[in-house]
Order: sequence, then C-alpha cells, then structure tokens
Amino acid sequence: MAQATRIKGGKVRVLLETSTPGTYAAPCGFTSKTVTFTKALEDVNIPDCDDPDAVPWLGRDASSLAMSISGEGVLASESVETWLDAWENVDSVGVKVEIEYPAKTITYTGRMQVETMEATAPNGQTVTSNISMQSDGEMVRTRTPAS
Repeated sequence: MAQATRIKGGKVRVLLETSTPGTYAAPCGFTSKTVTFTKALEDVNIPDCDDPDAVPWLGRDASSLAMSISGEGVLASESVETWLDAWENVDSVGVKVEIEYPAKTITYTGRMQVETMEATAPNGQTVTSNISMQSDGEMVRTRTPAS
C-alpha cells in the first residue's frame, strides 16, 4: 500500500489583494485556516414509470457553487487594519487561496466578503481572532506545476 502524500498547514495560504491591483499578500496572524467548498443542491422526486404508486427516489440537481474561508490565530497588529478595512468595505475584496502540493500548486482567485471578524481578549493573555469570508461570484481555479 502506498501512503498518501501529505502537506503541512503552512502550504495553505490565504492572501488579500493589496492597494495595487493584482498584488496579493497574506495578512499576519492566522495559525489555522479552513477552506470550505460548497455545492447547493435542489431536490427533485424521480417517479417510477412502471409503478406510479411507488415512493419516488429523490434526485438532486446542482444549483450553485460557493467557497468560504475561516481562519483563526493571533490578532496581529501588523494586519488588524487590513482585516478591518476589508470588513468595513461594502464591496467584496480580492482574495487568492494557494494550496501548495509537492507536484503542483492549486490556486483559487476571486472576490470575497469578510462576513465576520471576531476578537477574543482573555485578561492577561494574547488577543486572538476568528475571521470568516464568503465568496462573491466565481473563484477561478488554476493549477501550476512545481518548478
């Protein structure tokens, strides 16, 4: 049996577009990230043509795709303004998600809304943050072979 090739968490990067269009940077602070791919489904009953009284099986049609990102970690002074600006912005922000494997890097690029920004401040301890983003339109996937 061949073992699966694994990657470390640092090989998954969430980058926000800077003030220079087409340029992205990873805000400091995330120690954990979750990228969620969602497909919305619509149910349809599929009748039995030979037995109209039979209980129909449920079929499902895909109706939309979405991506969400949640991240948690330290509320770093270096990036708090970046996150606040993105959260306050009425428009979605440019986002790039890179997942680097040994043989390739898969990148998703598009726009996302910063949905929530949470700061947890226990007395005498480091302030942490949780941030949630939702896709706003298509997230375009590209694949780049390792160099």
